[in-house]
This record gives sequence, C-alpha cells and structure tokens, in this order.
Amino acid sequence: MSTPQLEDFQIGWICALPIEAAAAKEMLDESFGLLGMQDPSDPNIYTLGRIGQHNVVIACLPAGQYGTISAATVANNMTRTFSKSLRIGLIVGVGGGIPSATHDIRLGDVVISCPEGTSGGVIQYDMGRIGADGEFHRVGSLNSPPRTLLMAVNAMKAAELTDEPRFPEYIHRATGRTARTRQSFGRPNTQQDRLFHSKYEHPATEDSCDRCPAEWEETRTERESSNPQLHYGTIASGNVVMKHGTTREKLRLDTGALCFEMEAAGLMMDFPCLVIRGICDYADSHKNEQWQGYAALAAASYTKELLGYIPVGQVSRESLVVDVCSK
Repeated sequence: MSTPQLEDFQIGWICALPIEAAAAKEMLDESFGLLGMQDPSDPNIYTLGRIGQHNVVIACLPAGQYGTISAATVANNMTRTFSKSLRIGLIVGVGGGIPSATHDIRLGDVVISCPEGTSGGVIQYDMGRIGADGEFHRVGSLNSPPRTLLMAVNAMKAAELTDEPRFPEYIHRATGRTARTRQSFGRPNTQQDRLFHSKYEHPATEDSCDRCPAEWEETRTERESSNPQLHYGTIASGNVVMKHGTTREKLRLDTGALCFEMEAAGLMMDFPCLVIRGICDYADSHKNEQWQGYAALAAASYTKELLGYIPVGQVSRESLVVDVCSK
C-alpha cells in the first residue's frame, strides 16, 4: 500500500521520551516510515503509521528538553506541517502515580485525563500567584479533551463492563515480539512495586530500595491479575519533576489529581488532546526507571484499543487544530 498523503493524517501522537515513542511504534498495524517532506521551519521528526482505520503521526520531544514549553513547541510545529488535516491529539507516556485510599493506583496502571468537577482533566499545579495570605493559589483553567475522544473513553469503559479488554493482549504481543522488546518493555516482578509512607525519604546513599525498611511500606491487598488497571480523572501537570512524597500528598488533597506529568499543561489550550499516562513511580524520593518501559507500553496499548472505538468519520467532524489555535 502506498503511503497516505499529509492530508490523510488527522491524529497526532506526542511523546516525551524515546521509550514512549518506541512503545507508540509497537502499536502500529502498519508503518509508513519517516515523513520525508515537511514545513521547512519544522524541526520535528515524524513517524507515520496506521492503527486500525486511523492514520497517525508520532513525534517525540528533543533529547533533554522536557516540560510544557518544549511540548507546546513540538505540537505547534506538528500543527503547521499537518495544518490541513490534524484534528485531535494524544499525549501518551509515563507519569508519577498518586495513590490513595479511594484510588488504588499501582505501578504499570494507566491514568486517563477526564473532566471532573471544575477541572477539564488536566491542571497546571505550578501556575498561580502568591496571595495576601502568603499562600500559593493556582489560577486559570485548561480545556477539556475533544468530544470524540471522551465519547470513545466512555464507549471503551462500557464495553469492558462485560467484555475482557484487548490492550493486555497488545502488551503481551509487543513484549513477546523479540528479545529486545522483552528487555525494553517487560513487566518487572510485582515485588518491585513498593509504596512507602509519604513521609519516609529514600536514603541518599542507596541506589535501590532493597534496604528501605519494610515497616515504612504501605500494606496493600494482592491483586488477582497483573494486568494494568485503568483510572480516570485529573492529571497534574507542571515543569518540575515531582520526587517528594509529602508534597505529592498535599497536592492530592488540594486537587484530587491521580498522577503527575510534565507536558500536558503546555498543550491543552491550543492542541485538543487526551492525556494517557502509564504509572512508572509514585512521585516520591524512591522513584527510579525500573517500571518505565512497561508503563510506557501499557499507556500505548490502552491508546491503541481506544482508537478502535472511534469511527474515522467522527474524527473528521472535529475542528482542525490550526483553527482552534487561531481562535
């Protein structure tokens, strides 16, 4: 099959890390390779492909340049090159989980941004002002995801009340494809998923949690399945890496957020998108990269299944991203 034209790509998929981009490419039913010709002022590198009936363009942030500004730049460049076709976006990758008594979030689970209360699904937790009381107050609000994506989220939720989800099979297929994909995306042992009390700081002299005292570990019921669980709600976005359990807890109580990430707040106003995050740590001092590959693959696999619930014609009814930006 010949490569579709630029005008055929309506869905943009943005990643921050190479492991996230690699997971996205594993989800392609057909790869069209790299884009050869694009806007001369656009430095992004694009991978083109098809997932089900949808043509998707994938872009990754530049090495070492993370956060809301870098993400916004990549999205703006993508919008310029695909100005005649791009209609909805997906921000897919890893994030830091915010577990609680009401949300049993564990490593490898997936969090999906959905409107909740006054939140459109994403809040920028580090944007605000210092009030007369000397306290930090968040200001402003971010747009909700496109209606097409929210409809698909609910369709998938409804289907999985009676049928087994398909995304665990996508995980299994990717990890079993080659020895290298198994090494990059394989699921760590469940015993490596340890949640410590928010006030217990990781010893600065230790590289791993092997010597972290068990008495500081939170007791959690063993799950019947090792498949990722899905969580829907608010995602907290900002420009700093969250590595502090007490601050995580304070922001959870203030916002009700389910996870932290670093890109979405730069996109929600001008790049209509859904944010999907695989949980690779608990946003505390114990964070490491052990679960990063599996979490990235879990998020990508959920996204692949989600796209299967969207008719091609439905995407065409959304406004062009370039028109949204001009409003």
